[in-house]
Amino acid sequence: MLVSALRRQAEAHGGFAMVIRKGDPEAGSLMIIRREKGENPTIFEPVPGSSATREWREIVHQVIDSDEYISKYCQRLASRDPDIWIIELDVPFAQRFTDILAAIS
Repeated sequence: MLVSALRRQAEAHGGFAMVIRKGDPEAGSLMIIRREKGENPTIFEPVPGSSATREWREIVHQVIDSDEYISKYCQRLASRDPDIWIIELDVPFAQRFTDILAAIS
């Protein structure tokens, strides 16, 4: 359900979403790859916490300069968590990504 909401919100905010890896529909965690106009990929995951709203944090703090790096990173995550969902959101600019996350929280 969260993946569907992300897809709808991405489209509503002028971007698009693509499911990279389908996980378990009920128990799968989620990782988001954000791109701005197809560039500057950044990886985010939900932060566990006591807040009523879902919070996200950037988990790769370096410049990602290749799709190969992202692919290998996703493979490592999936090997540790076979239930994980990986979705890529391509947005016009970073503020739209923030708006999308706010809309689904």
